[in-house]
Amino acid sequence: TTTAGAPAGDKQDKPDSRANDEQGTPDAKKDVIAGMNQPVRDGKFEFVVTDVTSGLTTVGENEFLRQKAQGKFTVVTVSVKNIGDKPQGFSPSGQKLVDQQGREHESDTSAQIALGDSGVPVWDSINPGNKVAVKLVFDIPARAVPTELELHDSLFSNGVKVSLK
Repeated sequence: TTTAGAPAGDKQDKPDSRANDEQGTPDAKKDVIAGMNQPVRDGKFEFVVTDVTSGLTTVGENEFLRQKAQGKFTVVTVSVKNIGDKPQGFSPSGQKLVDQQGREHESDTSAQIALGDSGVPVWDSINPGNKVAVKLVFDIPARAVPTELELHDSLFSNGVKVSLK
């Protein structure tokens, strides 16, 4: 527990960004939510959320691939590193964005392809020790505010949450 006299930069004040162990199983601190630019782990991946851009009405430079949002696009840039000892498949569609009302949103595969500039637009295997930058694209209601990103090693892992505030 943190005491009132603890220094502002004391380690106790920082959330435990490793809320799930390497197997993706929850530990005693599973409700702790990490922040932007903090490494978090789920299964064989270490994630770092580095940027959030919201309010885009379209994505894509190619006029034939350009996608228009139903509401607005939010693009979240995430570094994904394989911390295991074997190749591990990563799918952007396994990640979820949560808004201020607690609603979960799936990534938009067509918009991710149109956006380009992502290490893994649909699905790819990441070799051990390798790291890729992934741009996740979510189409959320125009007035929604993205608050959390839930990142998963696989569709069946428990996931780990990162605050986007």
